[in-house]
Amino acid sequence: MLITGAELADGRARDVRTEGGTIAAVGTGLESVAGERVVDGRGRHLLPGAIDVHVHFREPGGSHKETWTSGSRSAAAGGVTTVVDQPNTSPPTVDGNAFDAKAALAEPALVDYGINGGVTPEWDPEGLFDRPLFALGEVFLADSTGEMGIDADLFGEAVRAAADRDVPVTVHAEDATLFDGSALDGDLGGAGTAANADAWSAYRTAQAEVAAVERAIAVGDEVGGRIHVAHTSTPEGIDAVAAAADAETAAADATADGATVTCEVTPHHLFLSRENAGRLGTFGRMNPPLRSEARRAAVFDRLRDGDVDVVATDHAPHTVVEKRRGLADAPSGIPGVETLYPLLLEAVRSGELSLERVRDVVAANPASIFGLDRKGRVAEGADADLVLVDLATPREIEAGALHSNCGWTPFEGVRGVFPELTVVRGEPVYERDPVTGAESFGEPVGQNVRTR
Repeated sequence: MLITGAELADGRARDVRTEGGTIAAVGTGLESVAGERVVDGRGRHLLPGAIDVHVHFREPGGSHKETWTSGSRSAAAGGVTTVVDQPNTSPPTVDGNAFDAKAALAEPALVDYGINGGVTPEWDPEGLFDRPLFALGEVFLADSTGEMGIDADLFGEAVRAAADRDVPVTVHAEDATLFDGSALDGDLGGAGTAANADAWSAYRTAQAEVAAVERAIAVGDEVGGRIHVAHTSTPEGIDAVAAAADAETAAADATADGATVTCEVTPHHLFLSRENAGRLGTFGRMNPPLRSEARRAAVFDRLRDGDVDVVATDHAPHTVVEKRRGLADAPSGIPGVETLYPLLLEAVRSGELSLERVRDVVAANPASIFGLDRKGRVAEGADADLVLVDLATPREIEAGALHSNCGWTPFEGVRGVFPELTVVRGEPVYERDPVTGAESFGEPVGQNVRTR
């Protein structure tokens, strides 16, 4: 394939040739050769495919919510070319056999993938570390979907075991001892009632996250582990990670792969707050929860200013029926893999973010942090994971036009910039006609990034 005249994130207009799954040339005036598909990229931007290091594709055990086929189609339609699946499935991915079973289910994926191994009191570290893990985690410091929360001693053992093998640890940082149980007292009502709309955010407090982030950093520092804090929802949590990274740099302790403590934020913590809770009701229940508008704005500021390393979705789909239960019974989590790039690109279009910043937090940084040397760049020799977009043509996000099994989105009616073309290692996996809107998907080409 030859994509001609597209603008890269840094503003350069370039032709890009793919060959044999990699980017063979980036330049100007490249001429097509026989048998080569030519895509006119003029007026478009060509970006590296996003690497979503935090998804829950629900297989095994939850295929009515999502499958590797539906989840990867949703990813491809949103410009995500690599996903990393978390371990809180049924059964959880806490031993070698469970890893192998999930790896077999992942074979129909349209996009590349990694599989994380989890930690419970029954985990088998030797069996897990014998498999091609992407990372250890999401390690839960408080219960969430799957009830995989662990105590401080087991967390320390897990981080030490991972450090001995130079495996990063992704942490769900909440301290359950700091949850405010009084917030759940009284009549919480049904899914959309004002009575319960804000209770979940009041229950799982910001202080619970900050304390757990600080604890995770301290344990990682003690044993020499690499800690990646998942879905950081508070500016204080981001600041704690940034301060630890700065201290490492000052002490020249950073690893060859970069700082040993990093963090991610989600689109829902960037674009939604407790002010949206009344509209969302139990559909806005997630862990960690939505924060105040002031905290949301402060998290966005830190993204723009460079203190956030990664934006990942925590794509955690549940069905409409499940989310309509009362607050005590509705599961936590929202879909998001398909709207990652679209929301951030709309922020570029509106002048809130630079395109280079978006490229870094969804592609270049996750590739660097997790050792994916061939991904996250539009450069010769890199994997040809590419996304072609037209920033001039945003459209409203509609659940009916998305591809997740769950059938809803918290961003209904919000504008986003969606891809016209998504390419995984040179193979088109998603295309949308800019005139008619007709869509097509390619064949499954996904591979485990740790076995390539």
